[in-house]
Parts: sequence; structure tokens; C-alpha cells
Amino acid sequence: MLRLLQIEFQKLWLNRTSRILIYISFVFPLSILILSSIKINFFGLFTIDLSETQIFEFPYIWHITTFFIAFFKFFFAIVVVSMIGNEYSNRTLKQNLIDGLSKKEVILSKFYFILAYTAVVTALVFVITLSLGIAHAPSSDLYLDTIFNGSEFILGYFMKLMTFFSLCLLVGVLIKRSAFALGFLFILYITEMIFYALTKFEWANEETANAIFQFLPFTAMWNLIDQPVIRMANVNNPTEIMATDYAVHWYEIAIAAAWVGLSIFLSYRLLKRRDL
Repeated sequence: MLRLLQIEFQKLWLNRTSRILIYISFVFPLSILILSSIKINFFGLFTIDLSETQIFEFPYIWHITTFFIAFFKFFFAIVVVSMIGNEYSNRTLKQNLIDGLSKKEVILSKFYFILAYTAVVTALVFVITLSLGIAHAPSSDLYLDTIFNGSEFILGYFMKLMTFFSLCLLVGVLIKRSAFALGFLFILYITEMIFYALTKFEWANEETANAIFQFLPFTAMWNLIDQPVIRMANVNNPTEIMATDYAVHWYEIAIAAAWVGLSIFLSYRLLKRRDL
């Protein structure tokens, strides 16, 4: 495992574009620190200070940070898709096979990098969230059970990235060229959203749409971390509670894990059948 990971990391690190993208991808999660210090002045009438709201307090901060930072996964996709795209354009994939790597090891090296990359990004988000939460929490609430209440969203974030990156790898192997692969990925996303909307509003109802589309990749990723707007509205207006289920469920993790396994398996089958 370490040998394959080292080979993959070395190829990416020697590529200047990939190295810059990796640097930038680790900067994006830090944007939540900027958000915590924003003060919005509305023409001198009143000022909104986000740091004075409850969104940066436990347990809500675990939900808020993982939900919004997850949107940067579309930029992270460039790193993963270019990882396989560069293999074809630079002919390093064929050279690796000549040097003795099997096609299975080639795919495993990509998977190990995705796993390591996701783990590091998730660890960074965990540290940022924990630090912000401690900084904004009342001293009376600094107990372990309070601090880590809601931290299961970190697991949801990890699985969300793993699912997305594995899908990126599959599309990269299928399309070969990075730009076209990213475009195809976007088309898949739009197509799934259109059919979800049609099922929800035209062909059936919301319950049927959710029951069907929870097994499709982009909806499965979305379900891991539901939008926190309603939850925060309930906190700020406790007299007008709107029912919602924002928990990270085991079956949502299982569906995401199944897509990870399927994406890696199909990537291997495609590469195995392909004449390089």
C-alpha cells in the first residue's frame, strides 16, 4: 500500500499544476475562519455579526462547516480527474505497466491516494471546526459530551468526499481527458437533479422521489449532510419548529460506501479491458 501511495504521490508532486491544485485545495477549508469574522453592515442601520450567532457553537458548527466546505469538493475534483488524465496525456500509465505494475495496482494506487487525500482534508476540517467551536463556546459548555455532540457529520463529510472522488476516478478512466471528464461529471449531476425534480413534482411525489433517488450517487452524497438552514431557523425561532431529519444515518453511509466500491471496481474493469 505504501509503495503504491508513494508512486502516485511522486507523480502528482512532480507535476507543477497538480502540486498547485493540491496546495489550493487545502486552503479552501480555511475560508470558514474568514466567515466566522465577517460583520455585515446594512447602510448603518444594523450590523450582522456571524460570530455572535449560534452557528459557530456546538453542536451546530459540526453541521454548518461540513455542509458548506463540502461545496469545495467540485474544485477538489480537478485534482482527482487530472490525476488520471495526466496518466494518459503523459503516457505514464503505459510506462508504469511496462515497469511491472499491474492494472489492478494502478487503480489501487489511485484509490489509496484518494483515501489518503480525503483523510487529510477531513482531518483539517475536523481541526478547524473543533477550534472554532471551542473559541465560540461558552466556558460552561466545554465538556467532551457537548464538544463532540454532532461530530458524526465529520464521518458524513469523509464519506461524501470518498464517494465523489471515486466517481471522479471512474469518469476519468472512462473519458481519459480531464476537461471532458469534468464536463461529463457536471452533466451527470444536472441530469440526476432534473429527473429528481420531475419525479418529485410531475411523475410522483417527494416521498417516491426520495425513496428512488437516495440510491443514486449525487443524491446519496447530498443525503449524508442535509442542508442546515431549517435546523438553524428552528434554533432562532423555537416557537415555529419545522420538522426535519438532519442526522447522519447508517444506511446513508452504506449507500455511499457501495458507490465507492462500485466506482473503484468499474474503474478497474474498464482499465483491464482497455488496450493501452
